[in-house]
Amino acid sequence: MSSVNYPEAQKKALDDLKQLIQEALNKHEFTTPPPPAKEEEKPAEPEKVEVKEEEKIEAPSTSEEPKTAEAEASTPTSTPPPVVEEKVEVKEEKVEEKVEVKKEEEKAEPSAAAETVVVEKVAAVDEDGAKTVEAIEETIVAVSSAPAAEEAAPAEATPAEEPKKEEEAAPAAPPPPPEEVFIWGIPLLGDERSDVILLKFLRARDFKVKDAFTMIKNTVKWRKEFGIDAFLEEDLGDEMEKVVFTHGVDKEGHPVCYNVYGAFQDKELYQKCFADEEKRAKFLKWRIQFLEKSIRKFDFSPNGICTIVQVSDMKNSPGPNRTGLRYATKHALSLLQDNYPEFVAKNVFINVPWWYLTFHKMMSPFLTHRTKSKFVFAGPSKSAETLFKYIAPEEVPVQYGGLSKDGEFTAADSVTDFTIKPTSKHTVEFPVSEACVLVWELRVLGWDVSYRAEFVPSAEDGYTVIVSKTRKITSSDDPVISDSFKTGESGKVVLTIDNQTSKKKKLLYRSKTKSTSE
Repeated sequence: MSSVNYPEAQKKALDDLKQLIQEALNKHEFTTPPPPAKEEEKPAEPEKVEVKEEEKIEAPSTSEEPKTAEAEASTPTSTPPPVVEEKVEVKEEKVEEKVEVKKEEEKAEPSAAAETVVVEKVAAVDEDGAKTVEAIEETIVAVSSAPAAEEAAPAEATPAEEPKKEEEAAPAAPPPPPEEVFIWGIPLLGDERSDVILLKFLRARDFKVKDAFTMIKNTVKWRKEFGIDAFLEEDLGDEMEKVVFTHGVDKEGHPVCYNVYGAFQDKELYQKCFADEEKRAKFLKWRIQFLEKSIRKFDFSPNGICTIVQVSDMKNSPGPNRTGLRYATKHALSLLQDNYPEFVAKNVFINVPWWYLTFHKMMSPFLTHRTKSKFVFAGPSKSAETLFKYIAPEEVPVQYGGLSKDGEFTAADSVTDFTIKPTSKHTVEFPVSEACVLVWELRVLGWDVSYRAEFVPSAEDGYTVIVSKTRKITSSDDPVISDSFKTGESGKVVLTIDNQTSKKKKLLYRSKTKSTSE
């Protein structure tokens, strides 16, 4: 497991969250919702044996009624089977005949064993009201026939007894193994990277364990419903590549993702993305897929990088009257906030128009305080400098004020920046000690300056060589000046930037040497 020493409070919250997750995995609560609470089963009420009036034999005297009640009370108290009408005429017969009736009942089919035999027991009465011996014996035979029938069919049981017997007979099934749940290819438990994932949810909920646990369950459910893993490799088109792309890293190593809202000024692209609900859903799906692919590149090691920096370029962004874009943006922010906790280290908005701040205030109620604390806004004149606070100029694309582009230089070639004061000149010197080719590039944010380059040899009798004549550089020119000089002797290349405006200017430059054979 991770060797990272977390603060005690965070460690306790992490352990508590793991315990809740383990219990949920044991119960399969992530993939199968818990069953509804069962109502308590009421004990089955014993069925009443009804004696129909037509089955009753009128007795010559009312004194026989208590005796009949006593006979009924002597029957077993267990729940009787369903009632079947059967009449047994009670006559003054011999005891042997009554025994034959008992044997016939015992030979009945098994299905009849589950049926109740209601026997009318009426004692024959002499004229003086005394029982005859035959009537007493008859009553005894009738009562004893019920248990005899039960013995004949022991396999049959009452409905209340059957489930109990099955439960006793069937051995208890072993509990299923805990389910495995993965997010971004990492299990929720059992991996050192799991702690990194769980801490993201805890931070998003201010280390409130139950809230973080609920958020995890909701995220797992949403990912399943949205079908995240299914469409990761799905081809959703390349129209959006100029709208959202990653480029370079910030000063702390976080990947930087750029969102270009001005691209939606293209009416055809806008209609393709936001014309109706179906198109907005496809755009959202593409955006989620892009984010998922970016996240899968993280290793989620305890000391690794697993967050990104978002840069949103609002230049030429469609106004707030574009409801399709507004709804899609609101929905996307909600989904990202609920299901992708702590994946954004910083959210920088550049070239922000005046109306966007009002729009952002409308969106603020839907954002958590922690999310809002990561937002940074910069107008057109401050955008590049704001980016440079978080991203080195060599990592910032040219269109956003940096020097990152395809060519002689890479992100490994560091950039030097310098602020030129109003109405002043600044010189940059690149020393050369041997025969080589010196290459350099520079840019001045805001331009409206003059630029000149020359080579000054080390030898006192040498001649200065003009590499680039003095020329005025305006905003309509190529933003980056790329130049080179091949020399056969030692010396230095001197660049002169003359700022005659009343505003300070930000200068960026870098250089390197190559052998003459390259």
